[in-house]
Amino acid sequence: MTSTIHNVTVDARNAYEIASWWSQVLGLPLDPEDNPADPECLITLPSGIRYLFIEVPEAKTVKNRLHLDLQPTDSTRDEEVERLLGIGATIHDDQRRPDGTGWVTMRDPEGNEFCVERSAAERAATA
Repeated sequence: MTSTIHNVTVDARNAYEIASWWSQVLGLPLDPEDNPADPECLITLPSGIRYLFIEVPEAKTVKNRLHLDLQPTDSTRDEEVERLLGIGATIHDDQRRPDGTGWVTMRDPEGNEFCVERSAAERAATA
């Protein structure tokens, strides 16, 4: 017997706002049934993996035990970091190295950590 991941669930102070932010990051729509007052909101990736945002009363207080690693699809890592800063992310830990390798750990508007890695094209150029 085995299991499959049905949802990756993210606790949120405001499910609709943070789901909308991640919708912009991923370039994917919220579920058509989601509305601003909903305590749960959903984004479904083309792979079928679903990100479910659920409102909780408490704010985030410690480091995530699980986080997302983003890889830009049509830009460089540095361009994606700048885009994300422009829509409300913050840099938590910059691990970019002089040779172009490394990553940037960022936080979404609710403080959840995620990383931005090099794009596939950037990786191929240094392989």
